[in-house]
Amino acid sequence: MLEKRFHLEIRTPQKLIYDDDVISVRAPGALGSFEILAGHIPFLTVLDIGEIYIRKSEAPQTIAASGGVFEVLRTGVTVLANAAEWAHEIDFERAEAARQRALQRLASRDANIDHARAQAALARAANRLKVAGRQ
Repeated sequence: MLEKRFHLEIRTPQKLIYDDDVISVRAPGALGSFEILAGHIPFLTVLDIGEIYIRKSEAPQTIAASGGVFEVLRTGVTVLANAAEWAHEIDFERAEAARQRALQRLASRDANIDHARAQAALARAANRLKVAGRQ
């Protein structure tokens, strides 16, 4: 049985990450994870830090995303991500170094440290490490 497909486009400010027809896409929304299949009702939501799963065939592909906007239209889905990387593109050592820096900032008693920014940096680094570990 053929599964229905729809068009998915994922972009960052720097480049086009993905542009093809898919069976489903699962993403981290601000209110929780959600999945889109062909024929979904149109909507717009905020994308949170997390993994985007793209299913074009049996094996899903994974992208680490760092926030953005997710739009579903009758013509397809567009993701405008602040940043996005395929699992195989993630530099594990660089992501671990970012995680360590964020942890050091959070542990610091320096009043000049922006704790919300450090928490966001930690979440992004942890997400990149999680996605990279699934290769």
